[in-house]
Amino acid sequence: MTTCILAIDQGTTSTRAIAFELREDMGLHPMAVSQIALAQHFPHSGWVEHDAAEIWAATLQTCREVIGKAGGVARFAAVGITNQRETAVIWDAATGEPLHRAIVWQDRRTADVTAGLVAGGHEATVQAATGLILDPYFSATKFAWLLDAVPEGRARAERGEVLLGTIDAWLVWKLTGGAQHVTDATNASRTSLMDLETRVWRDDLCDLFRVPIAALPRIVGCAEPRGETDAALFGRALPITGSAGDQQAALVGHGALKPGDAKITYGTGAFLVANVGDRPVASSSRLLGTLGYQVGDTAAWALEGSIFSAGSAIQWLRDGVGMIRDSRESEAMAQTLPDNGGVYLVPGFTGLGAPWWEPDARGAVIGLTRDTGPAHFVRAALEALAYQTRDLLDALGRDGAPPFSVLKVDGGVTANAFAMQFVADICQIPVERPAFQEMTALGAARLAALGAGLIGDLEPRNSEAPAVWTPRMDAAQRDRLLQGWRRAVKAAILVAA
Repeated sequence: MTTCILAIDQGTTSTRAIAFELREDMGLHPMAVSQIALAQHFPHSGWVEHDAAEIWAATLQTCREVIGKAGGVARFAAVGITNQRETAVIWDAATGEPLHRAIVWQDRRTADVTAGLVAGGHEATVQAATGLILDPYFSATKFAWLLDAVPEGRARAERGEVLLGTIDAWLVWKLTGGAQHVTDATNASRTSLMDLETRVWRDDLCDLFRVPIAALPRIVGCAEPRGETDAALFGRALPITGSAGDQQAALVGHGALKPGDAKITYGTGAFLVANVGDRPVASSSRLLGTLGYQVGDTAAWALEGSIFSAGSAIQWLRDGVGMIRDSRESEAMAQTLPDNGGVYLVPGFTGLGAPWWEPDARGAVIGLTRDTGPAHFVRAALEALAYQTRDLLDALGRDGAPPFSVLKVDGGVTANAFAMQFVADICQIPVERPAFQEMTALGAARLAALGAGLIGDLEPRNSEAPAVWTPRMDAAQRDRLLQGWRRAVKAAILVAA
């Protein structure tokens, strides 16, 4: 019985594969998982790189392990992929070998380029076409940098000898043995090169960013066949029938399929995605217009707010300064304090994302006194999740996004009950965490199942009860804390200037 979906979840800090079984209730149920940590490379301040060859090796290993755990390749009907978005890969079309380390979404090396484009008056045109502002976060300037860094990269790309793509395109290329150079429309929507409404590459944008269309992948939908895996990889060929960028996959995983549905994923960064319906919505609050998903001729658009540092602030406390031994300690440590003591951590380690968009900002801690101790740093890092989320919700409200009654959350940080209660309190909205946390992988599996014809729609069928946190903080306390946060952000931006 080929009732299983192999979901590949290639993230910023690890590569995972999860086997899901489609059961009689038409729900997808996890059966097996394998995960390998991914090395981070920081060659210069503000630069972040991954080894694409390491990503491929980990993908192959985790997939093989999961297939074995689930009972063999004969049980699998299709493959779905979800991935860290905006990360740029360059590789040799003949050998399939990467020609440079991948430039990660967090990387800021092209800040001068985007600043020059803003100064040249191009941001309004780019935003109107793509929904995106001009920022080094997105793939286009990364692609251009890679082409300049690789010897004869531009000339070879024009001849089709060098290929560019985000992580999904890289993995499909490798899985199909180089037979398919494709990307799905959600990943393409994060490059600054795709027209958001028509979902095709734009010649004028490729010229502006100096990226040859010949090197870019073909754009396909999120739930349709895009080639088969090389039979030698897993014992037989498996159709690849679904893919989406990680935040869009999480939107599908949560079942946030209607206007007014929203989710936020708290991982290395944090990403709030709000479904706005069947037409793009232009943001006046520097949120991002993006594609939620595309299935056949049907598409859903979204507004998104991106927080660059969420869980990475806790990782810094653990690995960078040694204030905690384990991330799980942060909840109990924060609760040893009656309040934050006036201490605010602005986690601008790789700049500030929406709605500030300050690429040169750096992290700052405000409000230190002689009484400040490690617990204050930990609590400030957890509270910053809520303050940044509130900034995004306020921006959504200013943009006229459909109101929503609950905030769906996922990601590793949501295991911290203190943080989730604080989000509910600061944002004045119930916070709902599903029983099964791997929303990105579940969304990829659901898209692949639809693309393979195993299910008829994207509606969730799993019925486990979620955990819910409801607001309980009084208005005066909330307003006081938010005023302190906004002073801290302004101070961090002023220092960066």
